[in-house]
Amino acid sequence: MARIERVETQLFRVPLDEVLSDAKHGDHTHFELITVQIQTSDGLKGTGYTYTGGFGGHAIKAMLEHDLAPALLGADAAPVEDIHDALQWRVHYVGRGGIASFAISAIDIALWDLRGKREGAPLWRMAGGRSARARCYRGGIDLGFDLDKLVDTVRGWVGGGYEAVKIKVGRPELPDDLARATAVRDVLGGARAFMVDANYGLDVAGAISAAQAFAPLQLTWFEEPIEPDDFAGYGAIADATGMPLAMGENLHTLHEFRHALAHSKLTFMQPDSGNCGGVTTFLRVAKLCAEAGIEVCSHGMQELNVSLVGAQPNAGWVEVHSFPIDRYTTRPLVRDGLHAIAPDTPGTGVAFDWHALAPFAR
Repeated sequence: MARIERVETQLFRVPLDEVLSDAKHGDHTHFELITVQIQTSDGLKGTGYTYTGGFGGHAIKAMLEHDLAPALLGADAAPVEDIHDALQWRVHYVGRGGIASFAISAIDIALWDLRGKREGAPLWRMAGGRSARARCYRGGIDLGFDLDKLVDTVRGWVGGGYEAVKIKVGRPELPDDLARATAVRDVLGGARAFMVDANYGLDVAGAISAAQAFAPLQLTWFEEPIEPDDFAGYGAIADATGMPLAMGENLHTLHEFRHALAHSKLTFMQPDSGNCGGVTTFLRVAKLCAEAGIEVCSHGMQELNVSLVGAQPNAGWVEVHSFPIDRYTTRPLVRDGLHAIAPDTPGTGVAFDWHALAPFAR
């Protein structure tokens, strides 16, 4: 039995190269990275992490240090799913979802990293083993870009080999969104996949109008047109327009995913292992999606989520996010045309460049 002997947490506030904007979160100037390292009695160390768009990192770190880490010390690290469930119940009364799910995600990922290192298995095999490859797209946080900059950015992604692209929509006037999306479709041509994301900036009526306007652009999906808690509203948009809908990055408990699958008539689900409860919840959501006949995709953390998405029989798409995490890991995401390729090393395959992160420690 390998018992947990030490739990270390760190918070980094990493600046972005430029201000990135979307419809509801506003301007991003930094992202926060919160890491957890768990050491066991057999000498192994597992690394987990979560992230934010710039706010809440101190609260996540505090919950890890004060409420969750003490419950881990001395425990057997092997029953990862049992630990996950116990931590959920430990803080359920004060923190179901939200900060608690971010903190539990970081611990859960570290424990899966330990499991893989102990068993000599890469995450994609432990997560289902269907494939080490998954379709990927480049996601932009570009609502603040003018049209020329948006088009130039997308041209750069295409020149870099991306076969699928997502941009932000949700500007005050629909014709502006439509003009921008049309210009991007022209750059992509008809063969490449194209998605748009409103970051829940619209109401149901506005989303229906937008979906109808976007129809000629042959979108792969319209992401988060309305607030994520309006599960029935998504169903109404799907019924009115037939537009493929995607969401999930703002769902932080398994119950929320169940509600979405029951009522929202989604074509794609997008759990983020960094905020839904880690690998354990991601895999449970993927199973629910398979039973519902829809594809499971991912949001953010492409360096980890590529292993989770590709491993599923109902594999969807991996988002390659705008936050430049590749600068701070020892294995930047590997791509081959349309596909991203998961690490084949034991554990999650995600290792941080601590020297590069050091200047941003908080």
